[in-house]
Amino acid sequence: MDENITLNLANRDSKINEEDLSLAFRDEDKKTKIGLEKKWITFLILGIIGILGGVGCFLFILLMPEEKRTGIVFPNIPSATSEEATYSALTGEPLNNASLKEAPVYCIQTPNGTDGARPQAGLNQAGVVFEAVAEAGITRFAAIYQNPTTAVIGPIRSLRIYYLEWDTPFDCTIVHAGGSGDALQALASGGYKDLTENYTYMYRGTYSGRLWNNLFTTAANLKQFSTDRGYNTSEIKGFPRFLPTEALKNKVDTLSLEPLKITNATDANTSELSVQVPKISLRFGNTPTFNINYTYNLESNTYLRSYGNGLAHEIYACPDENLGEKNPEDVCTLTQVAPSVVIAMVVNERRASDNYHEDITTIGSGKAYIFQNGTVIEGTWNKASRADQIKFLDNEGSEIKLVPGQTFISAVPNYGGVEY
Repeated sequence: MDENITLNLANRDSKINEEDLSLAFRDEDKKTKIGLEKKWITFLILGIIGILGGVGCFLFILLMPEEKRTGIVFPNIPSATSEEATYSALTGEPLNNASLKEAPVYCIQTPNGTDGARPQAGLNQAGVVFEAVAEAGITRFAAIYQNPTTAVIGPIRSLRIYYLEWDTPFDCTIVHAGGSGDALQALASGGYKDLTENYTYMYRGTYSGRLWNNLFTTAANLKQFSTDRGYNTSEIKGFPRFLPTEALKNKVDTLSLEPLKITNATDANTSELSVQVPKISLRFGNTPTFNINYTYNLESNTYLRSYGNGLAHEIYACPDENLGEKNPEDVCTLTQVAPSVVIAMVVNERRASDNYHEDITTIGSGKAYIFQNGTVIEGTWNKASRADQIKFLDNEGSEIKLVPGQTFISAVPNYGGVEY
């Protein structure tokens, strides 16, 4: 009897323990399920936050200005999509005031001989400079200015017909001191804005080292001439230009060691770039002092200009103010010429009938080399008429965009040479 009672109690206790254990397991499962549910909810919330954050970052990057998205900063450059952004038709550089885009333009004939013409003054403010042989192998410039502020510009020398044909599309005042017979005849009959040697708007410097290359003008004098004659605007037929941000993209894409789209770049580390054309040599003839070398500077994206004899082509950079009629030697400082674009166009050239001046073909086409962003594009130049602007075309026939900044265009004779 007692044994039966003991067994029954043991069985009852065993059942009770099994039930307690079962309840414990159910409680533990419940807690585990609740814990897992909480973890999944946490993971889900974190995932949603991550997705929203990623979308937000994407939209932030997509909508931010291009220069910030690439890690490249362009101080004082208006956004390419901004309605306020106005760019010079002459240089492609941004303008602070939209009215400056149609301001008067001046095409100034500037000598480059060793007879007192060097160093030139104010040439750093010319947006486009044409270079060609004037006579006896000596080169001369047609320097084109818009909105100059420099205190001294010059020297000023005589005009040639081929400079006039390059000047014409810029709708400029032709600033010169006489010229060849055909150039003066075309000037008189062509309805040009003409400022020849005139001591109301020009002056003779007193520095003896200039010899006869001592005729100068100032930005203030040029503006006064335009005001007096009512030449208040110019309609420039310029060259197609990259916007500043496009120009930098072109530079990075062109010079990257591996193909790279700048829109995906995180910085503009120029150490990753490989310059393709570091040096350029242009030969106008057999006289080294008139031949030209350029050395590309990756950091400034410009071409340091030197003469063929190794001397740097230095000019006087003058203060941006009206100082009166001064010698550049007295008020200006020397700096090396450094354009952003160098173009060599090969032209048919021969000695004129007077056996002294040059006869250069300007209407037609020929070989061209466009140097910018540390590389070269080989193509052709084409000019349909005196009034038409030169077109620089690649080998597929597309017009080449130039980077913003000063452009030097050299008419290299067919008996000269272009080396790089």
